[in-house]
Amino acid sequence: MKRLILLLIPAMIFASCGSNTGKVADLDKLKKERSELDQKIKALEGPGNDSTKKATPVSVIDVEPTDFVSTINVQSQITGDQNTYASSQAPGIVNNVLVHTGERVTKGQVLATLDFAGMEQQIEGQQAQLTLAKTVYEKQKTLWAQNIGTEVQLLKAKADYESAQSQQAGLIAQKNMYRVISPIAGVVDQMNLKIGDATAPGALSIRVVNTDKLKAEANLGENYLGKVKTGNSVMLIFPDLNDSLKTTLAYVAEAVDPNSRAFLVQVKLDNKHNLHPNMSCIMKIGNYESKNTLTVPISVIQKTSKGEMLYVADGNKAKAVYIKTGANSNGIVEVLSGLSAGDKVITAGFEDLDDGAPITTMQ
Repeated sequence: MKRLILLLIPAMIFASCGSNTGKVADLDKLKKERSELDQKIKALEGPGNDSTKKATPVSVIDVEPTDFVSTINVQSQITGDQNTYASSQAPGIVNNVLVHTGERVTKGQVLATLDFAGMEQQIEGQQAQLTLAKTVYEKQKTLWAQNIGTEVQLLKAKADYESAQSQQAGLIAQKNMYRVISPIAGVVDQMNLKIGDATAPGALSIRVVNTDKLKAEANLGENYLGKVKTGNSVMLIFPDLNDSLKTTLAYVAEAVDPNSRAFLVQVKLDNKHNLHPNMSCIMKIGNYESKNTLTVPISVIQKTSKGEMLYVADGNKAKAVYIKTGANSNGIVEVLSGLSAGDKVITAGFEDLDDGAPITTMQ
C-alpha cells in the first residue's frame, strides 16, 4: 500500500507541472498578440491619420499681383517758402508802427520807424551845402560856356557838387537804417514792436510771410540717408483738412545735423489747398516701387532655421511654404519667390499649425 502511494505522488506532480507550462505558453501568445494589436492601433492613431485629429479654424487671403510701394512716414510741418523777420539796421526807440498783423505788405514797404531826430538835422544841414554846391557848379558851367574862368575852377565846382551829393546820399542811407523795411512781399504774421520799444539790428521785430508759396519740411533719421532722393514721390496727408496731396521731394539735405542726427527734406507747395504756415501733416515718401508683385502681411511670416515660412491652405490641410521676401512697408512685405498668384495664405489660426495639419476655413 505504501509503495502505491509513493508511485502516485510523482505522477500528480508531473501532471501539475504540465498544466502550468501550457498556461504560460498561452499567456505569452496572448501578450504577443496584444502587443501586435497595440502597435496596429498606435499606427492607425498616429500623425498620418487626420481622421482622428480636430481641424483648426483658420482665415485665409487670396494673394494676387498688385503694385507695391514702400514708404517712409514722418511728421512734417508747413512753412512759408518766404518767411522772414524784418528789423532795423540801427539801434533806437520805436516812434511809429505803420502796419498791423494780417496786413498785406509789399517788398521795400516801411513797417515801422525809429527816432532819428538827430539824423534829420544832419540831412537838413547837408541839404543846404548840396544846394550851394549845385548853384556854384551851374554858374561856373555857364561862365565856362562864355569862355570866362578856368577849367580848373569848373572841375573844382563839379567835384564839390558831387561830393555834396554823396554825403547827402550817405546821410539818407543812415536815416533808412532807422526804419523797419519789409524784405519781401507778403502778410504781416507777427508783430513784436510797439511805440516806445527799444530795438536793434537782428531783433525779431516783425515777421512777414509769403503764403503764396509754401513748403513742407521734415527731418529724417540718418539711417535713411541715401534711401531717399530728390524726385521721390510724396503723399502729404492733412488730417485736420481731411485732404491729401500728391507731389515730389524738391530738396534732400546732403549732410546730417550733428546734434539731432537727422537731415532735412522739403516739398514745394503752390498753396492751392488752403494751407497755412505751421500746419502739421504726415509726409509719406515713396522710396521703392514694384509693379505686379505679390504681397502678404508681415505678421504671417515665421522665422525658422530653414528660412522664412508661412502656411497656405491646400484643400483641407495646412501646407508650409518657404518664401523669399523683399521690401516691406506699413506691415506689408513683398514676396519675391515661393508663392503663386491665387495661393490662399493663412492669416489667422496659423500659430499652432504643423505641415499637413487639418484645417477648416472660417467664413
